[in-house]
Amino acid sequence: MTARPSSSLRPATGALMSVEEAGVLLRSHGRYMVAGEEALLRRLPRGRWIGGSIPYFMGQDGGRTTRDQVFVAALPGAALESTLRWYDAKSLPNVCVDGPANGYSLIIIPAFSAVHSQFAREAPQYEDMYLKPLLGWIAGIHLDDLGKATPVVVNGETGEFDGERALVMHLPLPEDQLARLDIVNLFEQGDGDRIRFTEAGFHAHDCVVNGKPVNFADYLQRNAVDTRWPLVADYSGAMVNVSFKGIDEADHRVDFYAPVFDDIEYRFARPMDNYEQALVGALPADSGQVGWSCNCILNYLYSELEGKRTGPITGPMTFGEVAYQLLNQTMVVLSIDRG
Repeated sequence: MTARPSSSLRPATGALMSVEEAGVLLRSHGRYMVAGEEALLRRLPRGRWIGGSIPYFMGQDGGRTTRDQVFVAALPGAALESTLRWYDAKSLPNVCVDGPANGYSLIIIPAFSAVHSQFAREAPQYEDMYLKPLLGWIAGIHLDDLGKATPVVVNGETGEFDGERALVMHLPLPEDQLARLDIVNLFEQGDGDRIRFTEAGFHAHDCVVNGKPVNFADYLQRNAVDTRWPLVADYSGAMVNVSFKGIDEADHRVDFYAPVFDDIEYRFARPMDNYEQALVGALPADSGQVGWSCNCILNYLYSELEGKRTGPITGPMTFGEVAYQLLNQTMVVLSIDRG
């Protein structure tokens, strides 16, 4: 059953709908974020929207994987003029400088691109970072298509698709409104082995565990490590997750959804008894003010959210989340506080 255009933005954080219904909506006034399979995004009309590829969603009827519908969310701040801007490796450090004095910036980054890695590494040092709200997500693909397809982002105003640059919509808010970002992170560092990697990137062969060099893939298999629990780095009290994408046994290689770095110490996350219960229990209490949200594909898979709801909050299930810096295995929530 598809959503009707008249109710397609209920709940407020967006809904799944057909390409035809989305087309009607995107021709109307407002600013929108769209998520869906690339082939579907290419069928949409031009308009004031920003989009990215992903087939996993928390829809109005619960968690769903679909290659036949797109997810559309109306973005807060549509009454004021917004700007859409591409960012490559050279211009990316200006992403917050370019943001509105009062408002927020929504970024979509194609997974496994050079800007994905650069943002993960350098974003905390960008000028005006943490002073202007920056949020968004990492575009991905169906997990069955890993190695066969490339994540993309799309500028709805021009119809331009790109797999190497980030795209940002800068949205100002009226003076009586304030953007607030919340991060739902279920994980904290455990007390286990201390892990350092010998090189930075989305892959790892060798690492140093408690001061001893080992092959990381062999280490994970030898110790029967549950890779549902991410690696966690402590950035001055802020817990930042790096999630596991898979293990290539033939190449003795471990792949990640975010890059690891060679000057950071990692530990495995502290396990939890009930993943789904922990996720639902951590949802924001004031969800009535939520204007936009995204959640991690791994929370979707490991909490077995297919057909289940996360309260009234909907959104794409992504290959990474952005709340100022790059995150993994989290939920990011934008709320609009009114003065």
